[in-house]
Amino acid sequence: MKRFTKVILPVLLLCASTTAFSQKKNAAYEYHIHRAASPINIDGDGNDPAWQQADLATDFFQMLPMDTGHAELRTDVRMLYDNENVYLLATNFNPKDGPWMVESLRRDWNFVKNDNFIFFLDPFDDQTNGFSFGANAQGAPWDGLMYEGGKIDLSWENKWRSATRANEGNWVFEMAVPFKSLRYKQGITRWGVNFSRNDLKSTEKSAWAPVPRQFPSASLAYTGVLVWDEAPPATGANISVIPYALGGVSKDFVKNTDTKYRKEIGADAKISLTSSLNLDLTVNPDFSQVEVDVQQTNLDRFELFYPERRQFFLENADIFGNFGYASIRPFFSRRIGLEAPIKYGARLSGKPNKNWRLGAMTMQANDFTNADSMHTPEQNFTVLSLQRRVAARSFISGIFVNKYTFDFDSVADKQAIRKYNRNLGFEYNLASQNNLWTGKLLYLKSFTPNLSGEDDIKAGNLAYTAKKWNFNVQFENVGQNFRAETGYVPRTGIGSFQPTSGFNHLLVTGGHLFFPKSTWLLSHGPNVKVEYYFNEKMTQTENEPVLFYKFILLNRTEITFWTAHNYVKLSNSFDPVNPASQTNLLTAGQEHDWNSFGTDILSKPQSRFTWSFSGRYGGYYADGTRLRLGGDVGYRFQPYVALNLAAQLNRLEFESDDRLPEALKNTSHDIWLVGPRIDVTLTNKLYFTNFLQYNSQTDNVNLNLRLQWRYSPASDLFIVYTDNYYSDFSDVRTRALVVKLTYWWNI
Repeated sequence: MKRFTKVILPVLLLCASTTAFSQKKNAAYEYHIHRAASPINIDGDGNDPAWQQADLATDFFQMLPMDTGHAELRTDVRMLYDNENVYLLATNFNPKDGPWMVESLRRDWNFVKNDNFIFFLDPFDDQTNGFSFGANAQGAPWDGLMYEGGKIDLSWENKWRSATRANEGNWVFEMAVPFKSLRYKQGITRWGVNFSRNDLKSTEKSAWAPVPRQFPSASLAYTGVLVWDEAPPATGANISVIPYALGGVSKDFVKNTDTKYRKEIGADAKISLTSSLNLDLTVNPDFSQVEVDVQQTNLDRFELFYPERRQFFLENADIFGNFGYASIRPFFSRRIGLEAPIKYGARLSGKPNKNWRLGAMTMQANDFTNADSMHTPEQNFTVLSLQRRVAARSFISGIFVNKYTFDFDSVADKQAIRKYNRNLGFEYNLASQNNLWTGKLLYLKSFTPNLSGEDDIKAGNLAYTAKKWNFNVQFENVGQNFRAETGYVPRTGIGSFQPTSGFNHLLVTGGHLFFPKSTWLLSHGPNVKVEYYFNEKMTQTENEPVLFYKFILLNRTEITFWTAHNYVKLSNSFDPVNPASQTNLLTAGQEHDWNSFGTDILSKPQSRFTWSFSGRYGGYYADGTRLRLGGDVGYRFQPYVALNLAAQLNRLEFESDDRLPEALKNTSHDIWLVGPRIDVTLTNKLYFTNFLQYNSQTDNVNLNLRLQWRYSPASDLFIVYTDNYYSDFSDVRTRALVVKLTYWWNI
């Protein structure tokens, strides 16, 4: 691994040096925005006289099916501004007959299943962070924060207005975004901007400034330039208070406790210290309106990842939560407040200037007693993060995470709860000017009482993504005493405090695409993934080579075939049917290997009826067999109702292998996960979701009914009803009803 580090570091630095002073890729594409000469009414008509004076952006470039010329469909975009808002008008033409294709009127929809228009703003023109706004053809809004050069967090929300109107041969999108809803540095008159169009009837995706097809249209490396005729206005005082009032009732039928009644109030506040630096405060926050997690079947030896959904943690969340890799995160906000309620917290985040970005967060959690009667005193969670841009689009960053337990002397089990756990880390992120080369070098060190030595992580990767070729090489070296109790590093046993061994991880992927001259096939090609794990002595403990072959049809149907081989030497005991139960265990040190194959199919999106299928068959632990059949079907009654049914069956069969415990020999196990969902959107401000999840592995059925009424911009009334049953529906386990009212108040 040390030799590998010595090789990859010079390559990363060479890639960075070649792009340090190169010009922005689409700098020649300029849109000049002017001050509106008269008022603009957001009604979807686009007939206000002011629009006649705005510059026109048109002649979009095609991204899909191919990116070799201009789009076949015409899209016209105009922008203006006044002292309060940025305005945009987009006219989306399509002469083909038939309805515009959308899922529903629910906000933040699935991009590939909707006719839509989206635009991307990069106020610092740093090609890394920004904002995204848009709507589908029936007016359902889309908004999100952009990070890492092209990813979008759709959980972010803020105040803005829009309207759409369907006409014969086109649909119109008109919007106004208050300057107070954006974060930008005063005096900067050149912002990054791009406009994106997705049309399902023609299967065409296009963008104003050209973007290669292998990248998303959101790729900030390929934005054009928004040129202001004068500096955007100062926003002045910008303080928002978001109070809430809540009432609820709940009962635990398993423990047969008394019915609990809730009467709570709390508040969030957003204070713009500058136009680009924001302070968030929260007192007694409540997240009961957040949708339930989509359950997963866990046949892995490690905990599963569930994304953060709570609003307070979402703005600029990437500066805290995206340090490291998907399986190496020193900070994971879901570790805060899911068991112990949060008393209060504060978060400072933003960009003092084009080159610097910072984040600071502190959260105070109440003491709590869990279901096993283990008491934890109050704890504090603090995170500090700083980024500095280098070269064209690369940056270096540092992070410090501190979890501290107050009144530690009162803790009974000082091996289960430690006085503190701290992480200090640094990383270098490479992103070339044209986005073809990306990479990372990472160093993390933890500080935990009674654990020292071999308590750090060294990792890195280098990736190349072109139209026809792609590859990625990644390594990780994790010490056996590294701990990130406020993070997500599943192989280190976080949460269980069990002794673990360190590991080394090597991942190599690569692929190639062919583009045939065909009337039905767009592309096809092979991909390979080779993954190895070694212990601290570099003895192999796992490997998984996988060969894929993927076909993409012109109508956007995707078909993938794959085959794989697995080898595992268990480092800890493991229940292969239900890892959470720890009942029927395979013992540490056993070796297992098997072969498997499968297919994945994703149907074309331009249909009211959509479906997907995933299948797998092959070996499993202890010479067992595993059959997995899964997928989902969906139908939309445009635009008001969307139906979806997801289901998965895992059938595990074991014979009389000597490695098996007696209870598993000659047995068969069917593990079901079924989730029907109904979304009813009466308007783009009134949503009703009915979500049922049946999980035989956890012996649970979850029913979640959620009504949301957006009665004012960014202000909501929620009514949420939740039931949990045993999987045979014999008894109720828990039941809860919550009514919550929030209001966004600009001071």
